Amino acid sequence: MRRLHALRVIPSLPEPIERLRTLAHDLHWTWNHEAIDLFRRLDPFHWREVGQNPIRQIAELPQETLQEAAQDKAFLALLDQVWEDFARYRSDSAWFQAEHPEDGDMRVAYLSMEFGLHECLPMYSGGLGVLAGDHLKAASDLGIPLVAIGLFYRRGYFRQYLNADGWQQENYPLYDTFTLPVEQVLGDDGDPVEFTMDLAGRPVVVQIWKVQVGRVPLYLLDTSHLDNHSDDRRITEILYGGDTEMRIRQEIILGIGGMKALVELGLHCTVFHMNEGHSAFLALERIRRRMELHQLTFDEAREATRVSHAFTTHTPVPAGIDQFSQELMDKYFRAYRELIGLDRTAFLALGGADANDPSSPFNMATMAINLSACVNGVSRKHGEVSRRMWRRLWPSLALNEIPIDSVTNGVHASSWLSPEMAHVFDRYLGPDWQQDGRDFEYWSRIEKISNEELWRAKERARQRLITFARERLASQLERRGETRATVERAADALDMEALTIGFARRFATYKRANLLLSDKQRLVRLLSDPERPVQVIIAGKAHPRDEPGKNLIREIIHFAREEGVRDRIVFLEDHDINVARHLVQGCDVWLNTPRAPMEASGTSGMKAALNGTLHCSTLDGWWAEGYHPEIGWTIGHGEVYEEPDEQDQIESELLYDLLEKEIIPLFYHRNQGRIPREWTETIKRSLVRICPQFSTGRMVRGYVEQAYLPNHRHMQRVTGDDFARAKELCAWKKRLANAWQDVKLGAVDVDTHRKLTVGDRVPVAATIQLGALQPDDVRVETFIGRVGGERDIDAGEGVPMQPGELGKDGSVRYSGEIRCDHSGVYAFSVRVLPDHPDMRSPHDLRLVAWEE
Repeated sequence: MRRLHALRVIPSLPEPIERLRTLAHDLHWTWNHEAIDLFRRLDPFHWREVGQNPIRQIAELPQETLQEAAQDKAFLALLDQVWEDFARYRSDSAWFQAEHPEDGDMRVAYLSMEFGLHECLPMYSGGLGVLAGDHLKAASDLGIPLVAIGLFYRRGYFRQYLNADGWQQENYPLYDTFTLPVEQVLGDDGDPVEFTMDLAGRPVVVQIWKVQVGRVPLYLLDTSHLDNHSDDRRITEILYGGDTEMRIRQEIILGIGGMKALVELGLHCTVFHMNEGHSAFLALERIRRRMELHQLTFDEAREATRVSHAFTTHTPVPAGIDQFSQELMDKYFRAYRELIGLDRTAFLALGGADANDPSSPFNMATMAINLSACVNGVSRKHGEVSRRMWRRLWPSLALNEIPIDSVTNGVHASSWLSPEMAHVFDRYLGPDWQQDGRDFEYWSRIEKISNEELWRAKERARQRLITFARERLASQLERRGETRATVERAADALDMEALTIGFARRFATYKRANLLLSDKQRLVRLLSDPERPVQVIIAGKAHPRDEPGKNLIREIIHFAREEGVRDRIVFLEDHDINVARHLVQGCDVWLNTPRAPMEASGTSGMKAALNGTLHCSTLDGWWAEGYHPEIGWTIGHGEVYEEPDEQDQIESELLYDLLEKEIIPLFYHRNQGRIPREWTETIKRSLVRICPQFSTGRMVRGYVEQAYLPNHRHMQRVTGDDFARAKELCAWKKRLANAWQDVKLGAVDVDTHRKLTVGDRVPVAATIQLGALQPDDVRVETFIGRVGGERDIDAGEGVPMQPGELGKDGSVRYSGEIRCDHSGVYAFSVRVLPDHPDMRSPHDLRLVAWEE
């Protein structure tokens, strides 16, 4: 094969528009409508052709077009405005600097397997990646000192297309880095920044690319280096591609390689946020580095690193968590575990694997939980589900005390809001509405929007969606080889004024994309009603190995071809951020049908609600805390059925009833001006309730206040003075664990026979044998709560008891009281917990001594 020499020739921009290059390489433009309009005005048709990618657009436009733009006064005026806004954004201080000036040395590393920032950078598969992308944008807006680490997938996630039978096919195009908003990181000498790491005894060279997201840098790791073995070059080729062994290789690069990349880049981070368990190997590498650099033991290094780790779990089912066989763990970590001083049994136990049971897998989420100070789910309900799912790690605790919190997901409004709704928000809320996400009173100004103005904005967004769907449908049909007449008929698909229902998500079976098709005759009547027509636009991908999910798509395609509905139901192929944006902006109703409680959060409904699209969903994920009868509809009330088929039958009937009796009549009830006043009033109530509560601004502030700042400050305490407090804490934990078996609770003195009324106080006393421990080592509590259905305390709280003098036999008399603040049937028990000022939680050691 002949050798080729590469030449990189960048576009020559005339001096008046040279600033376009800088704007194009910072993804801040993706949430700035004026910047998007600026690039579109260069050539609107070409802008669509290049997938709204300004890097590619500038590279492909004729020089004559660029010269014309440099002489267009209107274009230059808009460029000046966009540039001034961009410069102000980059230079102004933000929320974090104003609220936490004393914590300027905090820096967060945020690691995720995927990032969905814009369709022009296809490094995402779905909700997890889009959430991560919105997280970075909100962190940028708020001025959070944060850097992100991911992988650079040369072929991204698969591109979807359907064959003539409606069966999903996958394509993996190779992306050209020249036309992507990425730049390879170079050192001071001009050479690429690289590092080498070991994978099962073979060296792998990793190079680094940078994506600028406003104030936040995103670094992407890439193993396609020519010095690598061909198998290793493919590690970062495809997102979620390959088998289980490819997955562990990717996660080693992300976690261990992510830490190595931060070191190579000279970035000292004080907090580390693992977005799902994919990056959990980061925790091991941080421990290894502490041991190597500061001569700490494994346990000491664990204490010194755990305090700065935050872990977010996104799955409500065990099957969704990455697990690796002991054979794979041995292959890739045999040498590594020796570096951190652990034998095979102790190492496997970090991931919950039993070394004596070869079939016991190594669980990435278990390891992340074991090595993190903060753990959270992504909605209030998901927090509850996660506590149940991981209860086995804290078997002695009541469910509500299991230390897994929740930070409900949100969406980045500026990235998802339609131009029409953005204009309405600007008029009624002022141009700074993005900065007032938490203020419900501020958002109540929405109520002043005239119904006519709001309806016109929704109509224009729907018309844009229908136009987009028709063009995309025609392109799909043409690619499949359909007749010219069939392709041309796509121009008549859908109705500009009909009630438009949107459904777009991953085609996993639990999301029940076919629930609406459960009674096809009933659905046909709704879709073909000439007086009150309904239409449905559907999009989504099934995992390449998910045959049942693919069959759901095929079922929808076959139904959509039936006479009488073919112009009323459309499936848009290759669901990406661009398709999602059009759908959430233009639909009237957003349909979400997961089988409860299997939806962790879901954010598509939040994006839709932000755009005045009303939500209809099972009571799961975010809708369990967002729902109110005045702003949308719920399919059932979150019931969980033993038989899935029974649940599907019942909830499909409920969905049809909602459509026939509530949703369709409300949409088509018009006043003399043809405005659906009750519908638009519902939209306004929805906006007031949902916009401030489900934004990424609120979400990221939650992470700052619940995880980032506490972790940062705690890390500073335990690592100062040559890790003195970390070493002392480690020694104390060992001493406590060894002595815990001698902690005994004697008889509890309390009068349970007296009649009690609200306001009474009940004295409680107990004698505790502490053995070799001191009263300062423990916390003694009366744990009290209402009696649940299984005659146990489902949700209780600990009320501290005070110690008396230490007896000669090592016993201590503790006393306290129970306050009867509410009526009802209660139960209580006395317990002893470990207590140390440097422990983030009394449940860190998972030790509890209960009264028996």
